[in-house]
Amino acid sequence: MIRADVLPLLVALGVTSVAPRPAPPALVVHCDAPAHAINPLVYGIAAQSIDGKLGQWETGAAARRWGGNHTSRYNWRLGNATNKGKDWFFENVDFGGSWERFVDDDRANGASTTITVPTIGWVAKDTTSYGFPVSVYGPQRETGPESADIGDGVFATGALVAPTMPERTSVAWTPADVADWARALAARGVHSYILDNEPMLWNETHRDVHPSPVSYDELLRRTIAYAAAIRGADKDAVIAGPALWGWDATQRSAVDKASPRTQPDRRAHGDVALLPWWLSRVRAEEKRTGTKLVDLVDVHFYPQGDGIGIGAGGATDPDTSARRIRSTRALWDPTYRDESWIREPVALVPHLKKWIDESAPGVGVSIGEYNFGAETHMSGGLAVAEALGRFGALGVTSAYYWDSPERESPAFWAFRAYRNYDGHGARFLDESVAAESNDPSVSIFASRNAARDRVVLVILELDPKKTVAPKIDTSSCGEVVSKRAFVYTGGAAGFAPTSAASLPPYSITVVELALARRP
Repeated sequence: MIRADVLPLLVALGVTSVAPRPAPPALVVHCDAPAHAINPLVYGIAAQSIDGKLGQWETGAAARRWGGNHTSRYNWRLGNATNKGKDWFFENVDFGGSWERFVDDDRANGASTTITVPTIGWVAKDTTSYGFPVSVYGPQRETGPESADIGDGVFATGALVAPTMPERTSVAWTPADVADWARALAARGVHSYILDNEPMLWNETHRDVHPSPVSYDELLRRTIAYAAAIRGADKDAVIAGPALWGWDATQRSAVDKASPRTQPDRRAHGDVALLPWWLSRVRAEEKRTGTKLVDLVDVHFYPQGDGIGIGAGGATDPDTSARRIRSTRALWDPTYRDESWIREPVALVPHLKKWIDESAPGVGVSIGEYNFGAETHMSGGLAVAEALGRFGALGVTSAYYWDSPERESPAFWAFRAYRNYDGHGARFLDESVAAESNDPSVSIFASRNAARDRVVLVILELDPKKTVAPKIDTSSCGEVVSKRAFVYTGGAAGFAPTSAASLPPYSITVVELALARRP
């Protein structure tokens, strides 16, 4: 290495091609700064069925969410009946088990349960009916594999079939029905509820029973009615809503989405974005009645960029992989302009917290669904690892990966970085500690225990080609008496011991420090 004091002499001699080697990145942990508790519910997963994916519990998930489009139509009284909506020919189907079994499975695996409860007003009446019979509405674009009479609700011309009778598949569902289910859930120790799923898409996903777009006022009306019913049945309930599908739905209603140029619903409500308007009206109703209705603001997060995908889907070329990882910045970074059709800064969690502070102080933040695609590729795994670290650092209350990562995939090992990196239960600790990196390709997240004699770091090298040897400054945490480190660079085998002297390209490194006890 060329000494810095020699460089001027070399330049004077005309040796201009010599440049100083760049300093290694500095990673600084600020144990002397205020810390805050990490809610373990940020390490949550979702499930599309009773059982979920193989290996879901090996992730170390602390919570599981009963959710998805079909839970909008689940009939708890029948126990196994729901409607798949647009996802599958608007068919009633056998869910494959009961809510009781779902709750029992969570309890057996040490996980908290969050239940999506229908507020749409209709639930499946059986496991065999369907919404658009060809025998009633005529030939349609596609029919179900089970029967040529099961239409997809779209004519061959592309025109939508107009639904005429919700009772063809469904029975009415009222706040009283939700209250009955809440009492049954509370008796089994479940107190966490989400008010339905993506209501600003009901006129698409469940248009057989709700063909009209949801407005500002309908969303508020349903929130108040169903949340009050849950609270009356379960005083300890943690109620989350309104389960919006993404950033666009925080800004406008489904009525506005149907008329994007004029946005009549938003204009009729003072040109105030939907979510802050909803929050202010919910809080006004709480003050009026003295009944707390909503404990958490729930919004879903799916990057909208081309090729990102969901689950194992999505492109993995260098450009898409880099955008996938950068897309995580839409969760937290106000300087990041979303690289999709959104084309504006999102900074979702800071925005949610700002709206909460303005209208409903004390309400928490829930990311009810999120996914970055390519979960079997390192770009997908690194995106998940980045999100999990951010959720803890930002003080998010709960977050649920959709649905659960494929066993031994990079996304699976991203969970394990925080929940069981050594295979024997070692995990990211309970308090989030401030940490910073001066290298844009390196992220660092820090945690400590209540006794302040252990620190665990998760360090991500987000560049697919670069190896760096960072300086990690933990001097504010105290004297290090022992250290363990583990690294993951891809593949099914998971984390391997490392010295952590360098960070390989596309890697997740966990550093565990034992500290001398302070007097």
